[in-house]
Amino acid sequence: MKDWDDLRVFLAVARGDSLSSAGRALRMDPATVGRRVARLEQSMGAPLFGKSPQGYALTEAGARLVPHAEAAEQAFSMANEAVRGRSEGLSGQIRIGAPDGSANFLLPQVCARISDANPDLDLQIVALPRVLNLSRREVDMAITVSPPTAGRILVQKVSDYHLHLAASDQYLSENPPIRQLSDLKGHRVIGYIPDMIFDKELDYLADLGLERVPLASNSVSVQFHWVRTGAGLGVVHDFAMTAASGLRQILKDEVSLTRSFYLVRHADDRRLERMNRFADALMQGIKEELVRLEALT
Repeated sequence: MKDWDDLRVFLAVARGDSLSSAGRALRMDPATVGRRVARLEQSMGAPLFGKSPQGYALTEAGARLVPHAEAAEQAFSMANEAVRGRSEGLSGQIRIGAPDGSANFLLPQVCARISDANPDLDLQIVALPRVLNLSRREVDMAITVSPPTAGRILVQKVSDYHLHLAASDQYLSENPPIRQLSDLKGHRVIGYIPDMIFDKELDYLADLGLERVPLASNSVSVQFHWVRTGAGLGVVHDFAMTAASGLRQILKDEVSLTRSFYLVRHADDRRLERMNRFADALMQGIKEELVRLEALT
């Protein structure tokens, strides 16, 4: 084996399933990635990947190498941190995955404040309407609405948050009044595409007994803009209400949903001071921003 860098390339291919994906992650030409993999396979004396139309799949030997490569990755990070020592500010790159509700309306201002305090830190928010894969290192940590139970992970509850039915003043002025839950059946409802709800905690309309969703999207942002522009009524995060003027909560006492945010990290990252410090700052920032925004509704 040449050095740790070959293992780093191996892990990138294993996590991305292709040379091109690994190349993008490593900022390296795919052909160079291929040569490095071939060199590692030669030094190990065994094929580590099998190539198929779906991409690069780990062989049995490759699968056995993964945990050892990850241990080396962790050891390298810890050694790098130990040599640098503790500094006042955070640096490097950290990528956060989150459902697009929190990614659009909560994390931007939280991460901006952390960035202000740590000018050498590069923060990336990955907003996807699905569960992100930490084991493949798609992200360094993730905000979720359900606590995962599988894998080598560290799960910390961040905070509860609240949601209510909402509509624009325009919509309410042009449609029949809503005084009780039964009145909702005469209105156009906005929500998730039913078969694309990736977490049961996001199935808000089921709690209200509403089965038909005339306007649906897998994106919270799309749903929000429909509500904002008067296309219908939908469940809106309290922390998103101030993002648009002219929105009003409906049946606030009858329809009040509570959900929770969790911070999910790689279990081994708890040994890295840098990641612990960032996680603490992120959780504290989210808690404070939730309190601030929900107080404005």
